[in-house]
Amino acid sequence: MLRKMYDWVFTLARSPHAEKALAAVSVAEASIFPIPIEVMLAPMILSRPERAYRFAAIASIGSVIGGVLGYLIGFYLTDLGQWLMRLLGHADGLAEFQHWYDRFGVWVILIKGLTPIPYKLVTIASGLAHFNFGIFFLASVVTRSARFFMEAWVLKTWGPAMLEVVERRLALWSVVGLVVFIGGFAALKLL
Repeated sequence: MLRKMYDWVFTLARSPHAEKALAAVSVAEASIFPIPIEVMLAPMILSRPERAYRFAAIASIGSVIGGVLGYLIGFYLTDLGQWLMRLLGHADGLAEFQHWYDRFGVWVILIKGLTPIPYKLVTIASGLAHFNFGIFFLASVVTRSARFFMEAWVLKTWGPAMLEVVERRLALWSVVGLVVFIGGFAALKLL
């Protein structure tokens, strides 16, 4: 099953609709969708490394737009924002993020935007906390662009050589990725 999904994503990455799909996933991931952008971005860059930075730009723009949507959900649709926070396992998310904002300010957005922690938590919580929108927007542009352009550079530089290794040991790399993803959530809970 894992091989079929991997092959499907690679096929989609080379399709004429890949960039539109990446943009849609990027918007949705930053506001409501539970799947990380890298599920599409990485295969797209590996299948067409000459377009790595174009794909990073699409993911960045889509993620910032989705971040604004997440912020607006938290700011104007408080009940929906709180429900989404509970759904994502952060029932006390507003109080927790408010404490982080009071203590660390914009650094919360900058650091969490670079980590595997779902960005939608930051966007919705920022709206719920009525964090300054201008600062939120600028921090989102910086952090999301930095993340996706760094990933594009790494995958463009070393990805093609790594692709053969990943394909030979797909199950192992999937387990490693899952451990890192779960570890990110565990670290968030412990903090």
